[in-house]
Amino acid sequence: MMFSSNYFLTVLSVILLSASLTTSYPLQKSFLYCLSFNSNFSVPSSTVYTPNNSLFSSVLQSSAQNLRYLLPSVPKPEFIFTPLYESHVQAAVICSKRLRIHLRFRSGGHDYEGLSYASEIETPFIVVDLSKLRSINVDIKGNSAWVQAGATIGEVYYRIYQKSNIHGFPAGLCSSLGVGGHITGGAYGSMMRKYGLGADNVLDARIVDACGRVLDRAAMGEDLFWAIRGGGGASFGIILAWKIKLVPVPATVTVFTVSKTLEQGATKLLYRWQQVADKLDENLFIRVLIQGASAAQKVNRTVTTSYNALFLGSADKLLQVMQNSFPELGLTRKDCIATSWIKSVIYIAGFPSNTTPEFLLQGKSLGKSYFKAKSDFVQTPIPITALEGLWRRFLTEDGPLMIWNPYGGMMSRIPENQIPFPHRQGNLFMIQYLTGWLDGDNSARKHLDWITSLYNYMAPYVSKFPRAAYVNYRDLDLGINNKFNTSFYQARNWGTKYFKNNFYRLVRVKSKVDPGNLFRHEQSIPTFSH
Repeated sequence: MMFSSNYFLTVLSVILLSASLTTSYPLQKSFLYCLSFNSNFSVPSSTVYTPNNSLFSSVLQSSAQNLRYLLPSVPKPEFIFTPLYESHVQAAVICSKRLRIHLRFRSGGHDYEGLSYASEIETPFIVVDLSKLRSINVDIKGNSAWVQAGATIGEVYYRIYQKSNIHGFPAGLCSSLGVGGHITGGAYGSMMRKYGLGADNVLDARIVDACGRVLDRAAMGEDLFWAIRGGGGASFGIILAWKIKLVPVPATVTVFTVSKTLEQGATKLLYRWQQVADKLDENLFIRVLIQGASAAQKVNRTVTTSYNALFLGSADKLLQVMQNSFPELGLTRKDCIATSWIKSVIYIAGFPSNTTPEFLLQGKSLGKSYFKAKSDFVQTPIPITALEGLWRRFLTEDGPLMIWNPYGGMMSRIPENQIPFPHRQGNLFMIQYLTGWLDGDNSARKHLDWITSLYNYMAPYVSKFPRAAYVNYRDLDLGINNKFNTSFYQARNWGTKYFKNNFYRLVRVKSKVDPGNLFRHEQSIPTFSH
């Protein structure tokens, strides 16, 4: 192969440019210069926010959900880059390698351990915030939509609703989730028993790989396409967009919420729910929200269980199903609300009844807090005596929350190796544990100790070998000894909890597509050599 002298001059100039940038300029200036050099579109300086910029804090906090990772003691990025075009993202990957600066990226900022906007394993680092890449193109005739990573799932639901009232998408219950990261972990929601996860309904994707190339499904190959649909965010590349498959929904659906306290027989009712929830008509999703009293309630403290449901059908049909399968709940017609699918999204998300669909375009969560979460999968009903012990622990904490999400239906029919998300047949339901507080570091240890104690108490009653967990509910406690278990041998401890045996295939894919481990964080998929 022959090379011209111009070729060698070009290569030499790039090498010299890289060297000079790392020594002659402040990092952000070097990065901006490198971006402009490597992007098809000009890169306005207004897309880079440094700590000296008055908007830096508001941009950093804009989508961050867990205030624990915004505390002054947590390292902050050198700057935040908000790309306007795909080529900006490509350039960011190229320049982070060239300047040897660690890269974090986020689409929605809901990562429970702040891994998309904080780094406790290496500094300096930068954040690429994809919030300006949020276009949504819905093709009703083709039953599909292309959705950029920075759009929220609420925006996706709304744009589908604009085109049709008999199409939907089976993904998350929280409307402010960023689509890019949400689907990388699986994306479950109130239609999972009918249609599976959001990740089960992805047709194509666009991703920037470790070489800075934009790849679609055909270009990336089926192994990488498999890995990014449920294998956890930020391990294989930067998701630019998903092509999702739309699913049919009735013009009228039915929702309800029925609540019971301990004094109203909540314990026996919850035990019965465990026996039937995964066996109900797959058009019916009944989750249970379990809440403890707040600290302000000094007397008559109790635990409340709320059965929050979506039925893809009429109230008449729902009442028949409930009478046949779960009469113990005592559902009546006055409990049932007939509505549209888009309004059911708003209802299940917990917004007021007068909230209009346009609210979903807001894009940002209304509430932030200091919190810690954990997750479990349950394969045999938890005994009544164990539930009673659970309530005693619940009543020692200020305002704790558990959410029990039912399985069965389509979730039991999809093989556990079809995508990396493995939690399928054999699971009755999933538990999410949450505790939150408002005073920052002052009481953090108390609450963290409480949720750890609760998690330990539940060990005999949940899945074993491994004790499984949901990757979108990141939990840095799942490693051993060291909080940050990033090598292959250490990562098996949390990797098999999130992915079971799929973890080993994920490592093979990672070792092939990102052998230099450019895309890394505290719980990223390792390569065999890292």
